[in-house]
Amino acid sequence: MRCVALLGGSFDPVHFGHVALARLFAELLHPSELRVLPARPWQKATLQASDDDRIAMLELAFRDAGLPATIDCREIERGTPTYTVETLRGLRAELGNDVSLVFLMGADQLLKLDSWRDWHELFDLANIGVAARPGYRLEQDALPPLVAEEMARRLAPPEQVRTTPAGLVCMAHTLAVDISATQVRAALKHAGNGEGVPQEAPASLLAPVVLDYIQQHNLYKS
Repeated sequence: MRCVALLGGSFDPVHFGHVALARLFAELLHPSELRVLPARPWQKATLQASDDDRIAMLELAFRDAGLPATIDCREIERGTPTYTVETLRGLRAELGNDVSLVFLMGADQLLKLDSWRDWHELFDLANIGVAARPGYRLEQDALPPLVAEEMARRLAPPEQVRTTPAGLVCMAHTLAVDISATQVRAALKHAGNGEGVPQEAPASLLAPVVLDYIQQHNLYKS
C-alpha cells in the first residue's frame, strides 16, 4: 500500500524540530512520499515571513537534511486561513481511498486537538502520527478527555498504520528535540539587535542554509 506522510505547519521559520519530526516518522513508517504543507493557520493572525520565504526555507532545510520531500503549497494557494480537515478532504479525494495518509504532529498539538475544526473527522480521512516532546506528556490522563478516548481505541504500531488508509494513531516517544518557532524568532531578533550571543544561538536551532537565507533576506529583525 502506498503511504504518504504529511507534515503541516506555519514553518515561520522551519527549524531542527520540524526536520527531526519528519525524520523520526520516515524511519518508523518508511513512507512512499513525504509531503510538507506550509499553512496559513487560522490560529495565527500574522506570520512574520512571506509565503515565498517560508517555501524557500523549507526547500533548503529538507534538501540540507537529505530528506526527499515535496513542498505541497495547496494551503497557501487556497488564499484563506487553513483548516487541516479541509486539506485532508482534498488529499483524500485526489489520492483515493487505498492510500495510507499519516498526518504528523507534535505532542503540543495533540493536547489541543479538540479545538480543531471538525477534529473527529480527521480520523475518517487519515491516520495520525504523534511525537513526544520534552515537557509534554502523552499519557491518557494528560490529554483532554475526548482526545484521550479517541487515542485509546486507535493506537497501533507503525507497520499497521502504514498499511491502513485512516483511523489509527501511531505514538512515538523517542523525539528528544524541543524547539519552537517562537524560540527561534526570539533568538534571531536578539542576535539581530546586536545584543551579543543569546543563551541559545540561532545556529543551534536551525540549519545553516536556512540561517544564511534569513540573514541574506533580513528576516525576523525587530
